[in-house]
Amino acid sequence: MKMSKDLPLIKQKSKWLTFFKQWEFQSMILPGILFILVFSYVPMWGVFLAFKEYDIFQGPLKSPWVGFRQFELFFNSPDFLTVLKNTIVISFLKLVIVFPAPIVLALVLNEVRHFRFKRIVQTLTYLPHFLSWIIVAGLAFSILSVDGGSLNILLQKLGWIDQPINWLSIPEYFYTILITAGLWKEIGFSSIVYLAAIAGVNPEMYEAAAIDGAGRIRKIVSITVPTIAPVITIFMILNIGNLLSAGFEDILALTNNGNNAILRNTSQVIDTYVYSMGVNQQRFSFATAVGLFKSVINIGLLWGANSLTRRIGGNSLW
Repeated sequence: MKMSKDLPLIKQKSKWLTFFKQWEFQSMILPGILFILVFSYVPMWGVFLAFKEYDIFQGPLKSPWVGFRQFELFFNSPDFLTVLKNTIVISFLKLVIVFPAPIVLALVLNEVRHFRFKRIVQTLTYLPHFLSWIIVAGLAFSILSVDGGSLNILLQKLGWIDQPINWLSIPEYFYTILITAGLWKEIGFSSIVYLAAIAGVNPEMYEAAAIDGAGRIRKIVSITVPTIAPVITIFMILNIGNLLSAGFEDILALTNNGNNAILRNTSQVIDTYVYSMGVNQQRFSFATAVGLFKSVINIGLLWGANSLTRRIGGNSLW
Protein backbone atom coordinates (compact mmCIF):
# COMPACT_ATOMS: atom_id res chain seq x y z
CA MET A 1 0.00 0.00 0.00
CA LYS A 2 2.84 2.37 0.88
CA MET A 3 4.49 1.70 -2.47
CA SER A 4 1.29 2.59 -4.37
CA LYS A 5 0.96 5.84 -2.39
CA ASP A 6 4.54 6.84 -3.21
CA LEU A 7 4.13 6.06 -6.92
CA PRO A 8 2.86 9.56 -7.98
CA LEU A 9 5.76 11.17 -6.08
CA ILE A 10 8.26 8.88 -7.82
CA LYS A 11 6.76 9.73 -11.23
CA GLN A 12 6.95 13.45 -10.45
CA LYS A 13 10.61 13.17 -9.46
CA SER A 14 11.28 11.19 -12.64
CA LYS A 15 9.75 13.97 -14.76
CA TRP A 16 11.88 16.64 -13.09
CA LEU A 17 14.97 14.45 -13.48
CA THR A 18 14.26 14.04 -17.20
CA PHE A 19 13.71 17.80 -17.46
CA PHE A 20 17.10 18.62 -15.96
CA LYS A 21 18.85 15.98 -18.05
CA GLN A 22 17.49 17.68 -21.17
CA TRP A 23 18.31 21.22 -20.03
CA GLU A 24 19.94 22.04 -23.40
CA PHE A 25 16.71 21.27 -25.28
CA GLN A 26 14.51 22.88 -22.65
CA SER A 27 16.53 26.10 -22.83
CA MET A 28 15.96 26.23 -26.59
CA ILE A 29 12.19 26.53 -26.12
CA LEU A 30 12.52 29.05 -23.28
CA PRO A 31 12.58 32.14 -25.60
CA GLY A 32 9.39 30.92 -27.30
CA ILE A 33 7.67 30.41 -23.95
CA LEU A 34 8.73 33.88 -22.78
CA PHE A 35 7.49 35.40 -26.04
CA ILE A 36 4.06 33.79 -25.62
CA LEU A 37 3.86 34.85 -21.97
CA VAL A 38 4.83 38.46 -22.62
CA PHE A 39 2.84 39.08 -25.80
CA SER A 40 -0.11 36.67 -25.42
CA TYR A 41 -0.86 36.04 -21.74
CA VAL A 42 0.25 39.21 -19.95
CA PRO A 43 -1.96 41.49 -22.14
CA MET A 44 -5.00 39.36 -21.24
CA TRP A 45 -5.51 41.39 -18.05
CA GLY A 46 -6.74 44.24 -20.28
CA VAL A 47 -9.75 42.19 -21.46
CA PHE A 48 -11.85 43.63 -18.61
CA LEU A 49 -11.74 47.01 -20.38
CA ALA A 50 -14.42 45.62 -22.71
CA PHE A 51 -16.83 45.85 -19.77
CA LYS A 52 -15.87 49.40 -18.79
CA GLU A 53 -16.07 52.90 -20.23
CA TYR A 54 -12.35 53.54 -20.21
CA ASP A 55 -11.26 57.02 -19.21
CA ILE A 56 -7.60 57.76 -19.82
CA PHE A 57 -7.51 60.17 -16.87
CA GLN A 58 -9.19 57.80 -14.40
CA GLY A 59 -7.20 54.76 -15.50
CA PRO A 60 -8.35 51.19 -16.16
CA LEU A 61 -9.24 50.37 -12.54
CA LYS A 62 -11.24 53.50 -11.71
CA SER A 63 -13.07 53.77 -15.03
CA PRO A 64 -16.84 53.14 -14.66
CA TRP A 65 -18.18 49.60 -15.15
CA VAL A 66 -20.80 49.39 -17.94
CA GLY A 67 -21.22 45.62 -18.32
CA PHE A 68 -22.14 44.50 -21.87
CA ARG A 69 -22.88 48.01 -23.13
CA GLN A 70 -19.87 48.07 -25.48
CA PHE A 71 -21.00 44.80 -27.08
CA GLU A 72 -24.52 46.16 -27.54
CA LEU A 73 -23.11 49.25 -29.23
CA PHE A 74 -21.14 47.05 -31.61
CA PHE A 75 -24.05 44.74 -32.44
CA ASN A 76 -26.35 47.72 -33.03
CA SER A 77 -23.75 49.64 -35.02
CA PRO A 78 -24.51 50.21 -38.74
CA ASP A 79 -20.99 48.87 -39.43
CA PHE A 80 -21.59 45.51 -37.73
CA LEU A 81 -23.03 43.55 -40.66
CA THR A 82 -20.64 45.12 -43.19
CA VAL A 83 -17.56 44.38 -41.08
CA LEU A 84 -18.72 40.84 -40.30
CA LYS A 85 -19.58 40.12 -43.94
CA ASN A 86 -16.21 41.40 -45.21
CA THR A 87 -14.35 39.40 -42.56
CA ILE A 88 -16.17 36.15 -43.39
CA VAL A 89 -15.86 36.60 -47.17
CA ILE A 90 -12.13 37.38 -47.10
CA SER A 91 -11.41 34.59 -44.60
CA PHE A 92 -13.44 32.11 -46.66
CA LEU A 93 -11.57 33.07 -49.84
CA LYS A 94 -8.25 32.62 -48.06
CA LEU A 95 -9.38 29.26 -46.72
CA VAL A 96 -10.54 28.04 -50.14
CA ILE A 97 -7.72 29.51 -52.28
CA VAL A 98 -4.69 30.42 -50.19
CA PHE A 99 -4.79 27.41 -47.82
CA PRO A 100 -4.70 24.57 -50.42
CA ALA A 101 -2.28 26.37 -52.78
CA PRO A 102 0.91 25.49 -50.79
CA ILE A 103 -0.24 21.86 -50.65
CA VAL A 104 -0.58 21.74 -54.43
CA LEU A 105 2.81 23.46 -54.86
CA ALA A 106 4.46 20.97 -52.49
CA LEU A 107 2.95 18.03 -54.37
CA VAL A 108 4.11 19.43 -57.72
CA LEU A 109 7.63 20.22 -56.48
CA ASN A 110 7.90 16.72 -55.05
CA GLU A 111 7.36 15.31 -58.54
CA VAL A 112 10.05 17.51 -60.14
CA ARG A 113 13.10 15.39 -60.87
CA HIS A 114 15.41 18.16 -62.13
CA PHE A 115 17.19 19.12 -58.92
CA ARG A 116 18.51 22.53 -60.02
CA PHE A 117 15.20 23.65 -61.51
CA LYS A 118 13.42 22.52 -58.33
CA ARG A 119 15.76 24.59 -56.15
CA ILE A 120 15.31 27.67 -58.36
CA VAL A 121 11.52 27.42 -58.14
CA GLN A 122 11.68 26.94 -54.37
CA THR A 123 13.94 29.97 -53.93
CA LEU A 124 11.77 32.20 -56.11
CA THR A 125 8.61 31.18 -54.26
CA TYR A 126 10.18 31.48 -50.79
CA LEU A 127 11.62 34.98 -51.24
CA PRO A 128 8.34 37.00 -51.19
CA HIS A 129 7.62 35.78 -47.66
CA PHE A 130 10.55 37.83 -46.37
CA LEU A 131 9.22 41.04 -47.89
CA SER A 132 7.11 43.23 -45.63
CA TRP A 133 3.54 44.00 -46.62
CA ILE A 134 4.57 47.62 -47.19
CA ILE A 135 6.94 46.51 -49.96
CA VAL A 136 4.35 44.10 -51.40
CA ALA A 137 1.73 46.85 -51.37
CA GLY A 138 4.22 49.20 -53.05
CA LEU A 139 4.74 46.65 -55.82
CA ALA A 140 0.98 46.24 -56.19
CA PHE A 141 0.47 50.01 -56.44
CA SER A 142 3.26 50.21 -59.02
CA ILE A 143 1.86 47.40 -61.17
CA LEU A 144 -1.76 48.57 -60.92
CA SER A 145 -1.09 52.29 -61.16
CA VAL A 146 -3.12 54.40 -63.57
CA ASP A 147 -0.03 56.35 -64.62
CA GLY A 148 2.55 53.96 -66.00
CA GLY A 149 1.24 50.80 -64.35
CA SER A 150 2.56 47.72 -66.13
CA LEU A 151 -0.84 45.97 -66.11
CA ASN A 152 -2.62 48.89 -67.76
CA ILE A 153 0.18 49.24 -70.33
CA LEU A 154 0.00 45.52 -71.17
CA LEU A 155 -3.78 45.52 -71.52
CA GLN A 156 -3.67 48.64 -73.71
CA LYS A 157 -0.99 47.09 -75.94
CA LEU A 158 -3.18 44.01 -76.34
CA GLY A 159 -6.13 46.23 -77.18
CA TRP A 160 -8.27 44.90 -74.34
CA ILE A 161 -8.86 48.33 -72.75
CA ASP A 162 -8.93 51.85 -74.19
CA GLN A 163 -8.25 53.84 -71.02
CA PRO A 164 -6.16 52.98 -67.93
CA ILE A 165 -8.18 51.51 -65.05
CA ASN A 166 -7.69 52.56 -61.44
CA TRP A 167 -7.76 48.98 -60.16
CA LEU A 168 -7.20 49.80 -56.48
CA SER A 169 -10.12 52.21 -56.36
CA ILE A 170 -12.75 49.76 -57.65
CA PRO A 171 -14.34 47.71 -54.82
CA GLU A 172 -15.15 44.77 -57.12
CA TYR A 173 -11.44 44.13 -57.72
CA PHE A 174 -10.23 44.48 -54.11
CA TYR A 175 -10.80 40.84 -53.06
CA THR A 176 -8.96 39.57 -56.15
CA ILE A 177 -6.00 41.89 -55.57
CA LEU A 178 -5.81 41.04 -51.85
CA ILE A 179 -5.98 37.26 -52.35
CA THR A 180 -3.53 37.33 -55.26
CA ALA A 181 -0.98 39.40 -53.32
CA GLY A 182 -1.31 37.13 -50.27
CA LEU A 183 -1.00 34.00 -52.40
CA TRP A 184 2.14 35.30 -54.13
CA LYS A 185 3.70 36.27 -50.80
CA GLU A 186 3.06 33.14 -48.76
CA ILE A 187 2.60 30.15 -51.09
CA GLY A 188 6.27 29.17 -51.22
CA PHE A 189 7.09 29.54 -47.53
CA SER A 190 3.90 27.77 -46.44
CA SER A 191 4.76 24.79 -48.65
CA ILE A 192 7.91 24.03 -46.59
CA VAL A 193 5.93 22.15 -43.93
CA TYR A 194 4.16 20.01 -46.52
CA LEU A 195 7.41 19.27 -48.35
CA ALA A 196 8.91 18.13 -45.05
CA ALA A 197 5.90 15.89 -44.43
CA ILE A 198 6.16 14.44 -47.94
CA ALA A 199 9.88 13.74 -47.37
CA GLY A 200 8.86 11.44 -44.52
CA VAL A 201 6.80 9.16 -46.76
CA ASN A 202 8.29 5.68 -46.99
CA PRO A 203 9.85 5.27 -50.51
CA GLU A 204 8.97 1.57 -50.45
CA MET A 205 5.31 2.53 -50.73
CA TYR A 206 6.00 4.30 -54.03
CA GLU A 207 8.05 1.31 -55.26
CA ALA A 208 5.25 -1.09 -54.42
CA ALA A 209 2.74 1.16 -56.17
CA ALA A 210 4.98 1.36 -59.26
CA ILE A 211 5.16 -2.43 -59.40
CA ASP A 212 1.35 -2.50 -59.37
CA GLY A 213 1.36 -0.15 -62.35
CA ALA A 214 0.37 3.09 -60.56
CA GLY A 215 1.28 6.33 -62.31
CA ARG A 216 2.33 9.62 -60.72
CA ILE A 217 -1.19 10.93 -60.24
CA ARG A 218 -2.30 7.67 -58.68
CA LYS A 219 0.68 7.72 -56.29
CA ILE A 220 -0.15 11.27 -55.22
CA VAL A 221 -3.82 10.47 -54.63
CA SER A 222 -3.35 7.08 -52.97
CA ILE A 223 -0.06 7.51 -51.08
CA THR A 224 1.19 11.09 -50.71
CA VAL A 225 -2.04 12.88 -49.81
CA PRO A 226 -3.28 10.25 -47.28
CA THR A 227 0.15 10.17 -45.64
CA ILE A 228 0.33 13.93 -45.10
CA ALA A 229 -3.39 14.17 -44.26
CA PRO A 230 -2.73 14.60 -40.48
CA VAL A 231 -0.55 17.66 -41.19
CA ILE A 232 -3.16 19.10 -43.56
CA THR A 233 -5.88 18.49 -40.96
CA ILE A 234 -3.98 20.30 -38.21
CA PHE A 235 -3.36 23.37 -40.36
CA MET A 236 -6.96 23.34 -41.57
CA ILE A 237 -8.19 23.33 -37.96
CA LEU A 238 -5.93 26.29 -37.16
CA ASN A 239 -7.19 28.15 -40.22
CA ILE A 240 -10.81 27.55 -39.30
CA GLY A 241 -10.01 28.70 -35.76
CA ASN A 242 -8.81 31.99 -37.26
CA LEU A 243 -11.81 32.43 -39.54
CA LEU A 244 -12.60 35.87 -38.10
CA SER A 245 -8.97 36.95 -38.44
CA ALA A 246 -9.20 37.97 -42.08
CA GLY A 247 -5.97 39.93 -41.98
CA PHE A 248 -4.63 43.27 -40.85
CA GLU A 249 -1.27 44.23 -42.35
CA ASP A 250 -2.21 43.22 -45.88
CA ILE A 251 -5.52 45.11 -45.88
CA LEU A 252 -4.07 48.14 -44.14
CA ALA A 253 -1.18 48.30 -46.62
CA LEU A 254 -3.43 48.03 -49.68
CA THR A 255 -5.77 50.78 -48.50
CA ASN A 256 -4.57 54.35 -48.15
CA ASN A 257 -5.99 57.86 -47.92
CA GLY A 258 -6.71 57.80 -51.64
CA ASN A 259 -8.88 54.68 -51.79
CA ASN A 260 -9.82 53.97 -48.16
CA ALA A 261 -13.16 55.78 -48.33
CA ILE A 262 -14.08 54.08 -51.61
CA LEU A 263 -13.09 50.59 -50.46
CA ARG A 264 -14.41 50.92 -46.91
CA ASN A 265 -17.53 48.80 -47.51
CA THR A 266 -15.35 46.08 -49.03
CA SER A 267 -12.06 46.22 -47.12
CA GLN A 268 -13.15 46.97 -43.54
CA VAL A 269 -12.74 43.80 -41.44
CA ILE A 270 -12.80 43.22 -37.70
CA ASP A 271 -9.06 43.74 -37.18
CA THR A 272 -8.92 46.99 -39.15
CA TYR A 273 -12.15 48.10 -37.46
CA VAL A 274 -10.56 47.54 -34.04
CA TYR A 275 -7.56 49.59 -35.17
CA SER A 276 -9.80 52.37 -36.45
CA MET A 277 -11.93 52.51 -33.30
CA GLY A 278 -9.10 52.06 -30.81
CA VAL A 279 -6.22 54.03 -32.30
CA ASN A 280 -7.85 56.59 -34.59
CA GLN A 281 -10.99 57.34 -32.56
CA GLN A 282 -9.56 56.37 -29.13
CA ARG A 283 -12.63 54.33 -28.18
CA PHE A 284 -10.50 51.85 -26.27
CA SER A 285 -13.27 49.98 -24.46
CA PHE A 286 -15.33 49.62 -27.62
CA ALA A 287 -12.30 48.33 -29.58
CA THR A 288 -11.50 45.86 -26.78
CA ALA A 289 -15.08 44.56 -26.85
CA VAL A 290 -14.92 44.03 -30.63
CA GLY A 291 -11.60 42.22 -30.30
CA LEU A 292 -12.96 40.04 -27.49
CA PHE A 293 -16.01 39.17 -29.59
CA LYS A 294 -13.71 38.02 -32.39
CA SER A 295 -11.57 35.94 -30.03
CA VAL A 296 -14.55 34.18 -28.44
CA ILE A 297 -15.99 33.25 -31.85
CA ASN A 298 -12.58 32.02 -33.03
CA ILE A 299 -12.23 29.81 -29.93
CA GLY A 300 -15.66 28.33 -30.62
CA LEU A 301 -14.75 27.67 -34.26
CA LEU A 302 -11.45 26.08 -33.23
CA TRP A 303 -13.17 23.78 -30.73
CA GLY A 304 -15.88 22.86 -33.24
CA ALA A 305 -13.41 22.13 -36.06
CA ASN A 306 -11.22 20.08 -33.74
CA SER A 307 -14.17 18.02 -32.48
CA LEU A 308 -15.49 17.44 -36.01
CA THR A 309 -12.14 16.28 -37.44
CA ARG A 310 -11.55 14.01 -34.44
CA ARG A 311 -14.89 12.28 -35.00
CA ILE A 312 -14.47 11.98 -38.76
CA GLY A 313 -10.81 11.04 -39.18
CA GLY A 314 -9.31 10.70 -35.74
CA ASN A 315 -6.82 13.54 -36.31
CA SER A 316 -7.07 16.58 -34.03
CA LEU A 317 -5.06 19.09 -32.00
CA TRP A 318 -6.18 17.61 -28.69
